Amino acid sequence: MDPVLNPYSPGAGRKPAALVGRDHPRSNWTVALDRVEIGRSAQPFVLYGLRGVGKTVLLSDFRRAAVDREWLVAQVEAGAGKSLREALGEALHASLADLARPSAGRRLIKALKTALSFKASYDPAGTWNFGLDLSGASGGGADTGVLETDLRKLIHDLAAAAEEEGVGLAILIDEAQDLKPSERVAICAIAHAAAQDDWRVLFALAGLPSLPRVLAEAKSYAERFNYEKIEELRGSLASDALTKPAAEDGVGWEESAVELIVGESAGYPYFLQQFGQDTWNAAAGPRITYDDARVGAANGRAALDSGFFRARWDRATRAEQGYLRAMAEDGDNGSSSGEIAARLGRSAASLGPIRASLIGKGLVYAPEHGVIAFTVPGMAGFIARQPGQ
Repeated sequence: MDPVLNPYSPGAGRKPAALVGRDHPRSNWTVALDRVEIGRSAQPFVLYGLRGVGKTVLLSDFRRAAVDREWLVAQVEAGAGKSLREALGEALHASLADLARPSAGRRLIKALKTALSFKASYDPAGTWNFGLDLSGASGGGADTGVLETDLRKLIHDLAAAAEEEGVGLAILIDEAQDLKPSERVAICAIAHAAAQDDWRVLFALAGLPSLPRVLAEAKSYAERFNYEKIEELRGSLASDALTKPAAEDGVGWEESAVELIVGESAGYPYFLQQFGQDTWNAAAGPRITYDDARVGAANGRAALDSGFFRARWDRATRAEQGYLRAMAEDGDNGSSSGEIAARLGRSAASLGPIRASLIGKGLVYAPEHGVIAFTVPGMAGFIARQPGQ
């Protein structure tokens, strides 16, 4: 069938044609937006799960919902070459520029001046021009160089400006496990203060399964945040992710074809999109058959091996790949650190730096003490398909 019309879209953070199985967190986010708009507090959202389950897609859906209400919105990715200070500052500029006008109220004018001082805190040579004379306005002071102090001042003033405009402020952070310790502490502390005093701000963080733990370690009260574990799609939900996009174009799936792709993908949304795309391209149509699905599954697996999995495997050093191979013997269910050490003929302590490096690269995580697991579903199978050392 025509690849131009292909409704499936594998890729990091790409919104699928049918966003199924996420009604609960989406509904909760809508309620939180409503609460903030009437002056009630809402706990920060924390979306966590393995790679490929759709956390970024859901976080971006949260952003669009806030944008549709004309909120001030900033969505950033931690650990992407910028500090949180710089990333948030730059992400907020467009929303602020859209609101700047001669008739701006007192609190918006104050927020604009505070934003200018925050900009100066990480880019003294840079300038923003909102087209307004802010020389006599109150505000500023978000340039002490202390992240928590500056960010608290910025978010407080922006939330007050949002209230004046009849909207709210949304701060969304992807890959939040990669925040620096000081950044995690600052976000948790500010979110706590905002909830205590009913600031018009809503936070959402997304990250790997380790995220709840690292947030709780940053601030104990982070345990009371709104945690949503994002998992693979099961049963009819996985089937709907395949059949609904095709049905929009008048294309049906044979039941056996759906069963094959759902099984091959294990219900992971990224894999469903990849296999769905390759099956569509292999099919003559107007109905997708079991044979089409077999070809699509094979092509999809090759695409994942050469891209999704390969990119992560190649980030590991030879020593780290040896550690990952030892893990792969246990499949995707997690491995005992002691058992891995025994397989490699090393002491667990001597392997500590390798383990820490793999965690730092986001390839593995520690679901519990003494256990290590892959952050990517299907990684064990990929490793098993690789040539030996």
